[in-house]
Amino acid sequence: MTVELICVGTELLLGNIVNTNAAYLSEKCAALGLSCYFQTVVGDNEERLTLVLKTAMERSDIVILSGGLGPTEDDLTKETAAKVCGRKLVMHEASKEAIERYFADKGIEPTENNWKQAMLPEGCIVMENRNGTAPGVIIEADSTKVILLPGPPGELVPMFEESAIPYLAGLTSQVICSQTVKICGVGESKAETMIKDLIDAQTNPTLATYAKTGEVHIRVTAGAEDEKTAKKLIKPVVKELKNRFGNDIYSTEEETTLEKAVVDLLKANKLTVTCAESCTGGMLSARLIDVPGVSEIYKAGMITYSNKAKRRFLGVKKSTLQKYGAVSEQVAVEMVKGAVLFTKADVSVAITGIAGPDGGTAEKPVGLVYIACNVKGDVTVKKYFFTGNRSKVRQSAVSSALTLLRSCVLEYYSQVTFGKNK
Repeated sequence: MTVELICVGTELLLGNIVNTNAAYLSEKCAALGLSCYFQTVVGDNEERLTLVLKTAMERSDIVILSGGLGPTEDDLTKETAAKVCGRKLVMHEASKEAIERYFADKGIEPTENNWKQAMLPEGCIVMENRNGTAPGVIIEADSTKVILLPGPPGELVPMFEESAIPYLAGLTSQVICSQTVKICGVGESKAETMIKDLIDAQTNPTLATYAKTGEVHIRVTAGAEDEKTAKKLIKPVVKELKNRFGNDIYSTEEETTLEKAVVDLLKANKLTVTCAESCTGGMLSARLIDVPGVSEIYKAGMITYSNKAKRRFLGVKKSTLQKYGAVSEQVAVEMVKGAVLFTKADVSVAITGIAGPDGGTAEKPVGLVYIACNVKGDVTVKKYFFTGNRSKVRQSAVSSALTLLRSCVLEYYSQVTFGKNK
């Protein structure tokens, strides 16, 4: 089945709001086995929204719209969809009562235009909004299902997962299952080359690669008459991917992030860690600290941005800084060694680089980063060249630091695979 996404809002067209809804819905629809060939962003304009919706309904089995369900005059999605589908808007008493309770709980008197949100297309399926006032709507037109979701992600995500996913799953007798193989330390082009034969031969299951910053995810999706059979189809493909990528696979669990995999690995080996950061300014520490339970292994994070701070807190020699410069292999090594001495951690990671947009030279261009890792005295340092703006360089450096930390620990403890003892 095909699905088409329409995100409504002039603020999206102007770039005032990042369209995270499209990314979320695309990923969820793919996991459901729905093929998405078109996505559209349209402003709060009835004529243009009508044209976009009619076009989508002619070529897709399911159309999902987000945004434009609010109480103001420029919220036109529901009214336009009802008109296109030939449905009258009628008062939905249960939704009206839910809106009344919402405002009563907050001690606020609703304004007259709030009742507009309880006016729903006749004969529609109503999706309750537990996090706002705009109910969601499913209109079963002649050959197309039209799904209307609120725009705020805090309302859209829970509504989609609680109501829309079960509805969409019920549209087909086939069960769709997916498993994601998460890889670090391998670029997207190389990863795709390594599995090109599998992609060329794919039928059921199918494979799709997704590039993340410093990572590649391969999603294996299978359809079958039941979940057990679908998972059985996925299993040998995942096994083959493990054979090809080996330790570069950090997880096959959807919820496991790279930083969680690193924290789990450190915990499994009872290793404490310290971070010494310059150009990333604490971003590496922040990603590690995002992981629940990290306090068991995380000792300290030091942002030694200036040369003075590198000397004072990490013991970097003045002569090293003068001879090689702050962005150098030699300084990265002294930073990572100093971090261990200062905090008595088992493992340390150091990052020094030029994030830009200024500060680069012909010898040391913007994007040059050195990352060092110290595992119980074994020091590894790597030189990287990252592209993109300041933010992208810093994000890439953090992802590479996590990858290097993981690989160094795995190498030191060769008996450990994916954070579990053999």
